[in-house]
Amino acid sequence: MKSDIHPAYHDIKVVLTDGSELPMRSTWGKPGETLRLDIDVKTHPAWTGQNKVIASGGQMAKFSKRFGKLGGGQED
Repeated sequence: MKSDIHPAYHDIKVVLTDGSELPMRSTWGKPGETLRLDIDVKTHPAWTGQNKVIASGGQMAKFSKRFGKLGGGQED
């Protein structure tokens, strides 16, 4: 293996959005620095399940609105 090609790996403090602090090891910053997060697992909709669903219709609805039925199915 080549020597001196990897970044320094050291201890930092991560502050979550609710103010709680976690000690971590990282290549970010300098030893002892504090990383403050804007979004974390306690506030991001992907983890909280409180994401907003926008009912815009999607691509098929846009196509149908624009072109109507172009003979692509059974007639009612």
